[in-house]
Amino acid sequence: MSSSRGQAAESGQQYAYQQGQGQEMAPHEARHTGQRSSPGSIAGSVLGGTLMIIGGAIAFLNGLAMVIKGGFFTYNANYVYHWSTKGWGWTHLILGGVIFAAGFCVLLGMVWARVVGVFLATLGAVAAFLTIPFFPVWSIIEVALFVFIIWALISRRRTA
Repeated sequence: MSSSRGQAAESGQQYAYQQGQGQEMAPHEARHTGQRSSPGSIAGSVLGGTLMIIGGAIAFLNGLAMVIKGGFFTYNANYVYHWSTKGWGWTHLILGGVIFAAGFCVLLGMVWARVVGVFLATLGAVAAFLTIPFFPVWSIIEVALFVFIIWALISRRRTA
């Protein structure tokens, strides 16, 4: 703590006040002041961005397969969320493309992309969960991948 001294203009009295150090900076703010981010923070962003690119590509390819060869997938007529394979395919195509693009933005260090990435990974996990009747094993793997993406993007890291 440092103290500053001044003099009141009219009364001639001196006064002293304590000046605080302020709050610690977040890792993304440290970049702009010349301080380095911690290795854990960088590794989490790289892992999250890379997994988003992989997960987005997988979701895109799943959607493409459902749109092109919808008859290949078995369909349970008693499934509660009754939607055609083409409908689920287009959902996965669009969501996969957006997740893929957001993954590149996370790798570029954009903070907003981490927030959007968590939201998109949540949507991707829900979409993969709802398509379990079409390809059960692969959908469960995809749900686990999206949950791991969410963990990589939001886990707390220590600053150096």
